[in-house]
Amino acid sequence: MDLISQTVVDGKAGPGAGTTYPTLPDVDLADIFRFTKGQPFADYARLRAEAPVMWHAEPYGGPGFWAVTRHEDVMSVNGDPTTYSSQRGGILMSMGPPEKRHALLFRASMDTMINLDAPHHLQLRREHMPYFTPSYLRGITEAVKGEVTRLLDAMEPLLADGQTIDMVEHFSSVLPLFTLCEILGVPPEDRPRFLKWMHYLERAQDLAVQQAAAPITPTLELMQFVMDFNNNVEEMFDYGRMMLLKRREDPKNDLMSAIARAQVDGALLADEYLDGSWLLIVFAGNDTTRNTLSGAMKLLTEFPDQKQLLIDNPGLMGGAVDEFIRMVSPVIYMRRTATADVELNGQMIREGEKVIMYYGAANRDPEVFPEPDQLDVRRPNAGKHIAFGYGPHTCIGKRVAQIQLEEAYRQILARFPDLVATGEMEIAPNNFVHAISKLMVKRG
Repeated sequence: MDLISQTVVDGKAGPGAGTTYPTLPDVDLADIFRFTKGQPFADYARLRAEAPVMWHAEPYGGPGFWAVTRHEDVMSVNGDPTTYSSQRGGILMSMGPPEKRHALLFRASMDTMINLDAPHHLQLRREHMPYFTPSYLRGITEAVKGEVTRLLDAMEPLLADGQTIDMVEHFSSVLPLFTLCEILGVPPEDRPRFLKWMHYLERAQDLAVQQAAAPITPTLELMQFVMDFNNNVEEMFDYGRMMLLKRREDPKNDLMSAIARAQVDGALLADEYLDGSWLLIVFAGNDTTRNTLSGAMKLLTEFPDQKQLLIDNPGLMGGAVDEFIRMVSPVIYMRRTATADVELNGQMIREGEKVIMYYGAANRDPEVFPEPDQLDVRRPNAGKHIAFGYGPHTCIGKRVAQIQLEEAYRQILARFPDLVATGEMEIAPNNFVHAISKLMVKRG
């Protein structure tokens, strides 16, 4: 089975119809370096108000896309996979011409479950489901509790006497990795390698932009980064292939075995598609929770009254987690491709054109969430956020993310109620995920 052959990677150049809404010239959602200051929430607000379905050009010869920012419209696109296909164009905006893409990483990113439509998407999703059921996750919850305690024990002496530490390094990057490896069944001795691979995966978009922006000065630093990047990507896929093929021969009660032995149309997945499944689970199972863990600490520092509410009323934590996820919105966008001419909020979209849904914009739509830029741990409808998507492509691991966030902040606020972010923070250049690479914290 060669699923990538069914995919038209880049959409049709457009717009093919007249534009209903203006193009806001100073709003650039394709510039990944603008996202190093965080998501452009002010731009999102302007788009929702002035151009909720706006035509947006792409750099490096990309065909352009429709930027969709209102909650109702994002729900409409997400909930109609027949009209708005994941498979036809993939979920990412284009990043340069084919000859400058990283061949292995690009191919694997296309050969994933989230880049498929029915029936293949549903067949693969069904194979994963036993490892995300409440009964299975009860055991994972206990493991997460123990790991949170272990990590906080290790942090305690480092936070003595007003010292500052990087929460990403000591906590946010470690907990999701532990949880992912528990579900996958990765041997403990192999787990540290995942941290290194994640570092390079988050910089993949940055590298793609640098390579697409010819001519570029080949500095020693850049050449070393490219070499390290390529070596780590190869190592990650080599490890994944080795472990998945091993599970085919000797299956265990873990998600890795389920991926290895998954079938579509009665046949085991081709080796190339194993690469895609491996990339998806490593990236999606780790990155988004990590960034929400860090983002929540930043929010609680910015809104100390809400933090005090949680300290005084730990029972509010379940709803607060949804509010953290709503405000952070760790996945910035998802792309679809129109399979037919369709009208969205008064804008005609032609067959073959790309549509990109901005989750961070939808999750701060004041029509759904009053005072959307305010953290409110008692917000009654926080669960209406769509940070995990909506419809048949809703993130299969959303409950795993909620479990980790809930347990992490129950223990953090109980043990370190005075822990705050110092304001020193770094965000990787990435407009697909909100990638917090550094967040310094201290007590008191």
